[in-house]
Amino acid sequence: MNSISLRDQLENRLLEYSKNIHDLVKKLPRDKINLEYSDQLNRSSCSIGANYIEANEAESRKDFFHRIKICRKESKESRYWLNIILYANSGLRNEIQPLILESTEYVKLFSATLRSQISK
Repeated sequence: MNSISLRDQLENRLLEYSKNIHDLVKKLPRDKINLEYSDQLNRSSCSIGANYIEANEAESRKDFFHRIKICRKESKESRYWLNIILYANSGLRNEIQPLILESTEYVKLFSATLRSQISK
């Protein structure tokens, strides 16, 4: 049986999240403020997956948890920018709200991973 690991599943989910952010950004009006917001959102949302891959390739436990902290930080930042974009583009609520919820899930997931470090 060829099953995909939980680590690979999360890497794939984070990639899909970044793609969904990309698709959202393409729907935003191309005004100055949305361009600035979307640039920040693109950077933070793509950073989550990239840092998660780095965490999985970490050379030490300390490096792993450092990367997971960055994943949590970037998840929070992505949620922030999504909320700002929602404020400025309330007509896209149905597309933005699920992404806000997903970023919140990532914050919780990475926080739980960091708490596991404390309990060891």
